[in-house]
Amino acid sequence: MEIKKYLERHGFERFEPKAVLFDMDGVLYDSMPRHAIAWQQSMASFGIRMTAEDAYATEGARGIDTIRTMVLQQKGQEITLDEAQQMYDEKTRCFHAQSEAPLMDGILDVLQAVASHGWTVGVVTGSGQRPLINRLLKDFSRYLDEQHIVTAYDVTRGKPNPDPYLIGMEKAGTLPWQTIVVENAPLGVRAGVAARAFTIAVNTGPLPDETLLGAGADVLFHNMHELADALTQK
Repeated sequence: MEIKKYLERHGFERFEPKAVLFDMDGVLYDSMPRHAIAWQQSMASFGIRMTAEDAYATEGARGIDTIRTMVLQQKGQEITLDEAQQMYDEKTRCFHAQSEAPLMDGILDVLQAVASHGWTVGVVTGSGQRPLINRLLKDFSRYLDEQHIVTAYDVTRGKPNPDPYLIGMEKAGTLPWQTIVVENAPLGVRAGVAARAFTIAVNTGPLPDETLLGAGADVLFHNMHELADALTQK
């Protein structure tokens, strides 16, 4: 039913997945609680108030874009990209000062289901932190290579714009009707939908389901085990 609605909405004749593009934080890793703490600590040092809810709501966007928006809203100042990068560097320091985030429960079953279909695995993240990219390549070496990773530094317009996922499709060699996006945050869902991919939301955080469905998700699951079961049945 969801696939039929997807095809009708976009005017596509068929849905033939060949690649699955995953967000990183809150999808591959159970890392969002740590990011929320890092955002709150780092921004407080610059006189910017950021709540855990803000961190979840803006997850998936480029960090420098989030910072520039917060500074403009709270201080009425337009800061430069370099200034935002300096603030983001402090956020990165606070994040890495914490213990390493575990893999998202059930994600290996999801990746195995994807691999069983012969589909390409890609990652599309708003992060640009090299240690995190290195960890992706280590933890998911069976399924992923660097040529199929899109980071904040590959785009000038991050999520919720379609650009990151369009680049992900380009790297995977797929068209929208051949692509599945897996996201956990509204900005990421909006980006996948804007790129016209079949967009799956997995609600691994505190946001209500309606927030993700309202962003346009084609289907929603509550954990990775549900998603793995659905992919295994296809």
